[in-house]
Amino acid sequence: MRNRGVWEDASTATVLVLVLCSSYGIAEVKSQSQKVSGLFVFGDSLVEVGNNNFLNTIARANYFPYGIDFGRGSTGRFSNGKSLIDFIGDLLGIPSPPPFADPSTVGTRILYGVNYASASAGILDESGRHYGDRYSLSQQVLNFENTLNQYRTMMNGSALNQFLAKSIAVVVTGSNDYINNYLLPGLYGSSRNYTAQDFGNLLVNSYVRQILALHSVGLRKFFLAGIGPLGCIPSLRAAALAPTGRCVDLVNQMVGTFNEGLRSMVDQLNRNHPNAIFVYGNTYRVFGDILNNPAAF
Repeated sequence: MRNRGVWEDASTATVLVLVLCSSYGIAEVKSQSQKVSGLFVFGDSLVEVGNNNFLNTIARANYFPYGIDFGRGSTGRFSNGKSLIDFIGDLLGIPSPPPFADPSTVGTRILYGVNYASASAGILDESGRHYGDRYSLSQQVLNFENTLNQYRTMMNGSALNQFLAKSIAVVVTGSNDYINNYLLPGLYGSSRNYTAQDFGNLLVNSYVRQILALHSVGLRKFFLAGIGPLGCIPSLRAAALAPTGRCVDLVNQMVGTFNEGLRSMVDQLNRNHPNAIFVYGNTYRVFGDILNNPAAF
């Protein structure tokens, strides 16, 4: 890691966790996991654990074969087994936080944090609307504030401030603002109203407002993941937008604009808020490494 704000050489979820922990001076993750009180997770299907099960949406993963390799079955995780957040929780030695929308996510269940992530959601409120209800990033922040009201009934102000300051906020969002908004001109007008550069700037500016809102209520440790190479996902490659066997370079260039803006935002946040830590996760490089060096994985 060049500095506390940027991670360049990650290749696995494990390394991402080590980055988070090294930012806080933790040499051995599990043995010193008490330095992390809990996880608060914001984002989309990449980190969702079941919020959409409770929403009126077709963007759900609570059915077979999702969860086929997960001990609890199809929970709403958009994967065959554990999610990135589950692995992070394992390595930190704390439980993976439960979904906010689950009515049972109260009391002792929230002692190690809450997961607010919602499949099809993005930074912008309208992204993913064609799938039905979802928690956009701004709504997820409001949901977090709802959780804070629960904490205030469980601990005094000093204890709550300490709990939040020792917790980690993981934010993985932005993909749906492209694949379920900007790149669907038949359903959304964003590509007609914004150039790719302007749209990337719009996303970053909207993003930072939500991060500052989370900081203002007490969170101090943030891991902000960039967007991966969306031009390489199967749906876009299958749309005949690129030569056979190649990724859609134009889409990857759009994502690059957003990632560059997010990285600059992280640097600025660290300068403006010395009492907090903001880490940028180079997701694009992580997946690029997987695509370019599959045998290594």
